[in-house]
Amino acid sequence: MTSHDNEFGRLLRAWRDRAQPGELGLPASGARRVPGLRREELAAFADLSVDYIMRLEQGRADNPSPNVVAALGRALLLSKAELDHFYRLAGHLPPSELVVPSYIAPGVQRLLTRLADTPIAVYDAAWTLLSHNPLWRELFGQNPVGRAGNVAWTTFTHAGPPVVASPEEFERFQRALVADLRRSLGRYPHDRFVRQLVGDLLEDNPVFAAMWADGVVVPFASERKTIDHPGVGRLILDCDVLTSVEGDLRIVAYTAPLGSETADKLRSLALDVNSTPAGRVT
Repeated sequence: MTSHDNEFGRLLRAWRDRAQPGELGLPASGARRVPGLRREELAAFADLSVDYIMRLEQGRADNPSPNVVAALGRALLLSKAELDHFYRLAGHLPPSELVVPSYIAPGVQRLLTRLADTPIAVYDAAWTLLSHNPLWRELFGQNPVGRAGNVAWTTFTHAGPPVVASPEEFERFQRALVADLRRSLGRYPHDRFVRQLVGDLLEDNPVFAAMWADGVVVPFASERKTIDHPGVGRLILDCDVLTSVEGDLRIVAYTAPLGSETADKLRSLALDVNSTPAGRVT
């Protein structure tokens, strides 16, 4: 991609203008002097700098990485065909079907926006965090990347989020993770991240190695989990793992029974988080 042939930047600007702010939880009316998303808004959603967005649009930044293209695609709610075209314009082949996909369909991304009172996150088939809503971030912190954002790695290295679980619940969750990773490794044999992740856990973590050798398949089930939040105290939540066929995604949501003390605390947190500028999907 060069400054005199900036189809990537032209499309980026066109798709930014096309974006519907309301779809991303932003005010759709009022004093908006430009159509679509402002550069500042796109930069926040894609976790990029405003200056970098500007340089991409003007053709002054060459060869954006695959991770940048994927982040922009999620923020702009691109279709699979549009995202594949975006990869090619940036000088990359679209991800192969033999590697873990990171594409989030627009419908799934909308769930994160519209379920603003529910902590919800999206993971890929290797359990690496792809996206989450503001209430999730309030409970679990900033969006980590790479292995720091991989549930299997943090679970077996004891670096996970502040979730309280009984030993039986924790072991059941570990076994479900191992079973899901085994499935993902078989489905995406050319994915270097998954192969390296499994290899390192087999070598360094005897608990993971023993569970992997067992070959036991345990499905994910709804679990009741406890989270200690510094602002509102103890939250007792039901955790459900849903699977999206398109993109082979794992959607994790935490809910509380209506009328419960936890539901009231969660509603209070949601009101606080979604009323601030930081209240946006990342």
